[in-house]
Amino acid sequence: MAKCAVCGKAAHYGNNVSHSNRKSSRMWKSNIRRVSCKVNGTPRKLYVCASCLKSGKVERA
Repeated sequence: MAKCAVCGKAAHYGNNVSHSNRKSSRMWKSNIRRVSCKVNGTPRKLYVCASCLKSGKVERA
C-alpha cells in the first residue's frame, strides 16, 4: 500500500549506526497520502506521495 501511484516511490531500507558502530535495521517510509484525483476525467482515490502532490503531477478532483 505504501507506494506512490504516480512515481512508484516506496519504503527504503538501511541501518541505524550507533556511535560504537553497531548496526540495526531501520526503514524510511515515504510520505504517502490517499487523495481524490482525476484519472481520465473521472475522480478516483489514489495513494500519492507528497512530492508528487506538491509538484503538480496530480490533478486533484
